Amino acid sequence: MRTDLFDFDLPAERIALRPASPRDSAKMLVVEHGALRDQIISELPQWLKRGDQLVVNDTKVIAAQLKGRRIGRETEPKIEATLVKRLDGSRWQALVKPAKKLMAGDRIRFGNEGKVCLLGHLDAEVEAKGSEGEVTLSFSFHGPALDQAIADLGSPPLPPYIASKRTPDDQDLADYQTMFAANEGAVAAPTAGLHFTPALEQALRERGVGIVSVTLHVGAGTFLPVKVDDTAGHKMHAEWGTISAETAERLNVARKNGGRIIAVGTTSLRLLESAASEDGTIQPFAAETSIFITPGYRFRAVDILLTNFHLPKSTLFMLVSAFAGLETMKQAYAHAIAQGYRFYSYGDACLLFRAEP
Repeated sequence: MRTDLFDFDLPAERIALRPASPRDSAKMLVVEHGALRDQIISELPQWLKRGDQLVVNDTKVIAAQLKGRRIGRETEPKIEATLVKRLDGSRWQALVKPAKKLMAGDRIRFGNEGKVCLLGHLDAEVEAKGSEGEVTLSFSFHGPALDQAIADLGSPPLPPYIASKRTPDDQDLADYQTMFAANEGAVAAPTAGLHFTPALEQALRERGVGIVSVTLHVGAGTFLPVKVDDTAGHKMHAEWGTISAETAERLNVARKNGGRIIAVGTTSLRLLESAASEDGTIQPFAAETSIFITPGYRFRAVDILLTNFHLPKSTLFMLVSAFAGLETMKQAYAHAIAQGYRFYSYGDACLLFRAEP
């Protein structure tokens, strides 16, 4: 499909720079087969029924943004790195800038005065360099020692549309993490999960709604725009995900008994659809997925999607257009913009009911 079909005008003031407080006070636009209803997140339970299963992503965002300098040559330019994918105990794939300042064999020393990890400075060697600013970094620490050093020296990798407007701060350490975060490995938050509070979780359980966890480690590719004119030419970055046998069985039994599967976020949805067989049965899963969902895709596992408002021409807006219908989503987004909804990671949400095939 033509990428420009998924374009729309978004005023800059609609981009949220801080989350709603409390989190479940954010707006929620319910999109049910063309009908639009203005709600708030705390009203989510009334849209669900006993036996439904809410699927959350329990990935935890790491402090993947590192700042340092190149060492060992005459000049020592500043280097910024965003870790995007763990390769083994001491090696990470990263996006760096300015990439032109680095070549294979260079060493980078991360850390700055007043913020040095307990084990000393964190050094890394540029093992390999790609064509679009990505490098393979081989760190001087390994395993848990490396994880601790990254946690000490790094900062949350806020999305570029937030970081370009303000400096990340300590508040983001809490704000950019969901209450379900348990398994470290993401470099971007599964943002639909940011809306949840203990009070909302309790209200859902009292309603008889089950809450189960899956893990998809969100990569930096979630921020990348689609640069090709036709969606067929876009390549998705692979992300690692897991669904336990117990979780798969629970979801399959619930669906057999008439319960619906509600994905909290596009990350949960993509993982569930990656694990679903043709008849909709969800299989245990432990692998990478690079599933790219555009209109025409036949959904097999998910009935309802809770998600934030996404960027124009993004793979995520393409996904929600496939789920609820392109024209429906264009109308919903126009309504949201007119009514002052807040967009992107720290913004409001929409509850989408799957369009009839």
